[in-house]
Amino acid sequence: MSPITIGAAARAAGVAVDTVRYYEREGLLWRAPRTAGGYRLFDLAQIERLRFIRQAKALGFTLDDIAELLRLQDGGGARAQVRDRARARIQDLDRKIRELTAIREALAALERQCHGRGPVAGCPIIQGVQAVSLSAPALSAPKES
Repeated sequence: MSPITIGAAARAAGVAVDTVRYYEREGLLWRAPRTAGGYRLFDLAQIERLRFIRQAKALGFTLDDIAELLRLQDGGGARAQVRDRARARIQDLDRKIRELTAIREALAALERQCHGRGPVAGCPIIQGVQAVSLSAPALSAPKES
C-alpha cells in the first residue's frame, strides 16, 4: 500500500481527521512524513495503529492506558503488563456498573412512586431529585407519603 493522505487514513481507520492530528500531537502516532506541499502521508502501520487506538478506546481504555499499551507493544513489553492494564480496566468498569446500577434502581424507585397525573408540584420524581445530595455515593428514593 502506498502512503495516503490524512483524510484517507482517517476514513480507513474510522476516525475523524482532527482525531488523527490529536493522536499525533499526543505522541500516540509517529509524526507522519510530509510531501513538498505539506500534506501528511500515512502508511499501513499508522492506519493499523489508529485502528488499535480506536478499538482500545471502545473497550474502555483511557488514552494514558493506550499510550502505555503502545509503548509496551513498541518496546517488546511483557504480557503480564498488558494483562495488568486489562485487569485494572475491568475493575474500573465493574465499579462504574455498580454505580450505574444504583442510579438506575433509585430512578426506577422514583418512577414507580409517580402515577403520572396532575401538576408537577408534589411529584415524587422531582422531590427525589431535589433531595439527592451531590456528594451522595448512591441515590435513595424518598419515602412514600
